[in-house]
Amino acid sequence: MGGAPLPRNPPEDRIRTAVRRALPPLLALVLGLWGLGRGGSMWRDESVTWQVAHRPPSGLWELAGQVDAVHGLYYLLVHAVLRIAGTGPDAALDGGLWALRLPSVAATALAAAGVAAVGRRLAGERAGMIAGAVYAVLPPVQAYAQEGRSYALVAAAVVWATYLMLRERWAAYGAVMLLGCWLHEFAVLALAAHAVTARRSPGWRRSACAVLALLLPLAAVSARQAEQQLGWLGRPKWHDWAAYAVVVAAVWLLARRGALPDRLARVAVPLALMPPGLLLAVSLVHPWYVDRYVLYSLAGLALAAGARLANARGRRRWAPAAVLLVPAVCWSVWLRTPESRKDDALAVAAAVREQARPGDPVLFMPARRREWLLSSPGVYGTLDDLALERTPAASASLWGTELPPDEIRARLLASPRVVALTDPEGQPLDPYPREAVKREVLATHFDVCSVTSLHGARLTIHARRGTCP
Repeated sequence: MGGAPLPRNPPEDRIRTAVRRALPPLLALVLGLWGLGRGGSMWRDESVTWQVAHRPPSGLWELAGQVDAVHGLYYLLVHAVLRIAGTGPDAALDGGLWALRLPSVAATALAAAGVAAVGRRLAGERAGMIAGAVYAVLPPVQAYAQEGRSYALVAAAVVWATYLMLRERWAAYGAVMLLGCWLHEFAVLALAAHAVTARRSPGWRRSACAVLALLLPLAAVSARQAEQQLGWLGRPKWHDWAAYAVVVAAVWLLARRGALPDRLARVAVPLALMPPGLLLAVSLVHPWYVDRYVLYSLAGLALAAGARLANARGRRRWAPAAVLLVPAVCWSVWLRTPESRKDDALAVAAAVREQARPGDPVLFMPARRREWLLSSPGVYGTLDDLALERTPAASASLWGTELPPDEIRARLLASPRVVALTDPEGQPLDPYPREAVKREVLATHFDVCSVTSLHGARLTIHARRGTCP
């Protein structure tokens, strides 16, 4: 009975392989859709995306030229999504929160599939599946999978660019890497990590140079806007360094004593450590560090964890992962509550709707807190924005421009009652003349009638001396 042996259960093998490869993106998709509405809440960064994406393309172009070029491509993408979804300008209506966040959900599923593909190529099928699943369940990944911001999309672009680098598809690599950089230019730090892996390849060097050259126009415009966009940041705090130290320790534990395949270590370790490390170092001079700007670096941690867990045998080696299960589930549940974000613009708008009278003067302290109402025009439109000079759309800005201090003072003194929206107690006060005059006139000529504490905000009703109900 000669001849070559028949393949062993090829249909079953193909089905098993397909299931393994589908698991990471399906897991990411399920986690992304779970609690996507977040209790009907939306924090202020998402509110920016919402109100900007409802401007016409010409307005988006003007905004990018003035203040927010780094997010220009993302706003254009969300504009198209919201047009297709048919949402109106009020975020609380028409299922808008789902439409706003679905691109991030889809991008996270795509990124999880990409992590699995990289892990599979470098360490085998089992390692790839586990790495993709680990990426999907990481709490920061879950958080930004459910946000109307660009970071999940950037992560997907960097992950798939990494895969294309391994395949030496240099034209496609350059195109996908450039897309990630145009979605958020700090994706360029991934090039430093890729340099460790592929610096000897002429194809990589050419692609990297092309990416840098084609990124220069965005970099030139955003550099002029850096003070407006990043001026609120201080130098990295102790908890930023502590979080980075935890990642360094985790990667070291996973990679020590040659526990990782060499090819995977040369990809995973630089990707996990170099982008956040470089941004932290730069931020000692130019304070630009925010962990979400380098969210994609968690793909490196997931790759290392996937390869290590793929080789684990017995209960003892899986014990550390099991110990983390309960806190990870609790964290995942908390991420789907309004309290998991800094504030809730829709809750602020609801409180204003309940307590303000039509035509009441409203004062935002500081002016950038106007964002709390801009995504709820049904509420904002009933009030008299006392300090506003030009609207956000008319001024091609995020929050509009305000009147000079003397005019703000005059308008305040002419108002019998003011609704003030402010940060919670204990937050630093802006020293700018416009903000100082708001505080001075309210303290000198008005009484506080009521204070409502909200998540990340305060609503205070002021009335002229002696006229509170």
